[in-house]
Amino acid sequence: MDISLASFVAAIVVMAAPLVLAALGETLTEKAGVVNLSLDGTILLSAMTGFVVASRSQSLALGFVAAVLVGGLVAALLTVIGVWLGQSQVAVGFALTFLCRDLAYFLGNPYARQQGPQLATMPLPFLADIPFFGKVLFSHSLVVYLSFLAIPCCFYFLYHTRYGLLVRAAGENPEGCWARGINPTKVRILATIAGGMLVGLAGAAFSLAVKPGWGQPQGCEGIGWIALALVIFGSWNPLRVIAGAYLFGMLQLLGIYFQDFFPAIPGQIFQVAPFPLMIFALILIHLSSKRPGRITRLFSGKPPKWLGKAYRRS
Repeated sequence: MDISLASFVAAIVVMAAPLVLAALGETLTEKAGVVNLSLDGTILLSAMTGFVVASRSQSLALGFVAAVLVGGLVAALLTVIGVWLGQSQVAVGFALTFLCRDLAYFLGNPYARQQGPQLATMPLPFLADIPFFGKVLFSHSLVVYLSFLAIPCCFYFLYHTRYGLLVRAAGENPEGCWARGINPTKVRILATIAGGMLVGLAGAAFSLAVKPGWGQPQGCEGIGWIALALVIFGSWNPLRVIAGAYLFGMLQLLGIYFQDFFPAIPGQIFQVAPFPLMIFALILIHLSSKRPGRITRLFSGKPPKWLGKAYRRS
């Protein structure tokens, strides 16, 4: 197989785009102290909804809007039960992910294996002609550009704005947040819904751009669990989470390419490689808390103190 370095890196960027959006959405949610385990089901339901709405209306814009709304709606259900009513966020998340997955396959069954609209690439004038970087960064669809834009926006929002400070305060010290006149429950709900909308966008990115179409099993099944692992892998730091997303994207792509170069090795080996890496990262995080060093410091990080815990005003 003849492939240039620019084509290889560009393919990684495309493969990782939905994962970047989903992982950033979960990072925003967990920074506020809420665990949203419904990611995998949300991505499937959003992917199906986006494809069906776009096919019926022949409007890609409506497809993306519908998928984003579905992501926000699922996250809102999680906040009602897990945040407002104070029930187990883990249990609710698991229930929602299986409910959403089954709903996606049941409601989307009539549209399986059908052709539908697909987001076209939009090479940026002049920038796409730059050697190497033009192909890698400026010759993609709108979804990839949105994933690029979401990275600095998420980082700036969390660490350089007052609202980002409130989100982190709701996850680290909700009592202090309340003492300053801010309702941490409200902050948690809004951050979780916003994160869920990013996850919904990731679902539409799969069915309308990266892996166009809908079917069972869907190509994006399991991606939500990877996004959850990336948040831990990245120690709840958006930039590290994104680095992990591109690393996982590269591993997925290698799994495809290496099947041609090494036909004797099952492709599943490369597809499951992200999971041992996740375990390796968890070990490093554990070691960093026991024996701080140069290498372990790179992976050090602690979850928000109130992550997954219900808050009640004392």
